[in-house]
Amino acid sequence: MTTARRTKRCAEVWSKVLCTTLLLGAASNTVFGQTPTKQNTDTVRVQRLEKVIISNTRADNKTPLTTSTVTKSELQDARGNVALPFMLETQPSVVASGENGSVGATSIRIRGVDASRINVNINGITLNDAESQEVFWYNIPNLGGMAQSLQIQRGVGASTGGSPAFGAAINMQTLNASGNPYGVVDFGLGSWSTRQYSVTAGTGITASGLALDVAASGLNSDGYLRGGQTEQRSFFGNLSWYGENTIVKLLTIVGQQRSGITWNGASAEDLDADPTYNDAGMFHFDGQTCYYPNETDNYWQQHYQLYVSHLFNDTWSINGALDFTHGDGFYEQYKEDKKYSKYGFSFAGRSDFITKKSMDNNAYIANVNVRRNGQRSTLTFGDNFLYYDGAHFGTVEWCRDTNIGSPVEWYRNNGDKIDNSLYAKGTYDFSESFNGYADMQLRVVNYKLEGSADDLFAMDFNENYLFFNPKVGLNYRINDNQRTYLVAGISNREPRRADIKDAIGNGDTIKAEHMLDIELGYQIQKSRWNLSVNGYAMLYKDQLTPSGDLSSSGYALMENVDKSYRIGLETMGGVKLTEWARIDANLTLSTNKIIDYTYTDFAEGALAYETYTESTDLSLSPSIIGAAIATITPLKDLKLQLVGKYVGKQYGDNTSREVYAIDPYFLLNIKAGYTWRLKGSNEIEAQLLVNNLLDHNYRLSAWVGDWEGWDDTANAANYNHSQGFLQQPGRNFMARLIYRF
Repeated sequence: MTTARRTKRCAEVWSKVLCTTLLLGAASNTVFGQTPTKQNTDTVRVQRLEKVIISNTRADNKTPLTTSTVTKSELQDARGNVALPFMLETQPSVVASGENGSVGATSIRIRGVDASRINVNINGITLNDAESQEVFWYNIPNLGGMAQSLQIQRGVGASTGGSPAFGAAINMQTLNASGNPYGVVDFGLGSWSTRQYSVTAGTGITASGLALDVAASGLNSDGYLRGGQTEQRSFFGNLSWYGENTIVKLLTIVGQQRSGITWNGASAEDLDADPTYNDAGMFHFDGQTCYYPNETDNYWQQHYQLYVSHLFNDTWSINGALDFTHGDGFYEQYKEDKKYSKYGFSFAGRSDFITKKSMDNNAYIANVNVRRNGQRSTLTFGDNFLYYDGAHFGTVEWCRDTNIGSPVEWYRNNGDKIDNSLYAKGTYDFSESFNGYADMQLRVVNYKLEGSADDLFAMDFNENYLFFNPKVGLNYRINDNQRTYLVAGISNREPRRADIKDAIGNGDTIKAEHMLDIELGYQIQKSRWNLSVNGYAMLYKDQLTPSGDLSSSGYALMENVDKSYRIGLETMGGVKLTEWARIDANLTLSTNKIIDYTYTDFAEGALAYETYTESTDLSLSPSIIGAAIATITPLKDLKLQLVGKYVGKQYGDNTSREVYAIDPYFLLNIKAGYTWRLKGSNEIEAQLLVNNLLDHNYRLSAWVGDWEGWDDTANAANYNHSQGFLQQPGRNFMARLIYRF
């Protein structure tokens, strides 16, 4: 199918989805031929039953974990930031980044820990890809719009399915059914010709207990970088039945994206000349610089889930879930002046090629847990099983100097993963104020790779992992407004597919990584102010940390470091100055080090290098992260916010060399919103968000590398540094118009 036909087909599909969603919202009173029940009664019932689903992964005020909870209204208000990582940017210890502004590929780090070590789940079902162990947020845009609430657990987090948290977990709860029919239409226009829309509608709970909630969204943008155009679509559907003590949910989440490749980065010199410079797809022909028009990343992701939860009585409940996830996609690239042998051809010499790397994967997940709520204790025990089958294959689509005919397969390999987690966790009240917490997880993983890699070496890997991940803690409630807690936990996890592949290609051995996390916290909540202080020590053995290099597909290449740690102090709080003014802020101060790390260094162009062994900073781990929000409501329906974000100095690799330092940056954003109240509960809100108000010029690291050249005068090798940056955009805006009915 041609690109034009594929684009036309996708447009037709999504236009039908959008029309269906609008019709459901307009006709929601009669979708099931029933009238809605009373809102208050239904709301109480929904909250009681939905709690069964989320209690497996959420921490409450008796759980000694370090958490931040983001409500539905806060998520909806933050959607002008487009991508979920930027919606969470003001949370403690969070650093959000993008390759192409806030559209396209974005990522999130928490406490310096990269996205592949952050466990993300929806209603207790892991969202992380089993092989990359990462969530690619642009594959399912509008995740924030699908959420009822979201909780960030910093540190080891509570046990869930998939690879355990190695610095943080993000637990999402999808939209609950409403007591009454509702609808929301949201349109936005922003910089780089960005156009986004979303339509959310629900029938409310009918007299028969049925409810349907749907959300469709889309985003089109030219992107900040040249060639960074993106098209993103998503659909969420949730058909629920609420009985007196039972809830059944059929849930669908579908995402589709087509984006220009933007992960290459660029040198400081190129970005100084053109901040939007992007060499992806660049080639030369007849003395002219040209760009391949289909240098794109394309992916479809589909989730189909069934949830059944039942309250036997006030003491016992059970929750079960089945999930099928399918993903398939490809990225296409123009490769200039490459050897034929690189792609498996027997011809001598070099040519230009167009290549396509594809993947097709399926994941099957089953989850069951039983919970007991006693007078002095809670106990949850369960099992999460995952089977993953992922095919990776590449083809040469075209060659300039040789007629290869039909696309020629270049490589093919397959990954199979079985992941089973047994867990038991609970709390026990020693007194009215003092309780203990324990969480024990036994995780068994088998991961197998076979076939040929894109570098044409054999992928022959079959490894079994057995991990025990315990957590214990104490929680003391000083009074109704204050509590303090202490928790310690161990987390173990296997390497990613990219780490394994890189190690096989280099003849190295990649190890599983291990962490001991200790957290001590204090919280106080008053009527006009609140404060939380948390100290943490995350102590690692064989931590996998970015080396500074990238794979051909944009993954950060990792290396095991023997001993390392992240020790920090997180402070967050807020104060209501007046009835119309409030300030909220958080600050993380940390030290993030590798112990006894050996590396080489040299002066630029030197003929020799020296080897050093010393304590050094972990890559991409700033020692200062802070955010502050000033909220002013001078009128009832007018809301103004000034948002500041500071990220301290960090390094592009693990050597702390100043040549690879990334400058600290401070961003100031402003947001204004006004709401017009219409008849009944209808309302219209206009919102304007201006990011990087001060037009600060800042860059993030894409990659770093030492390379060997030749000094003709000395007739000897010399040594040089190189670094690629991801230029971040200057002042940019997003305007939204939201209609709620």
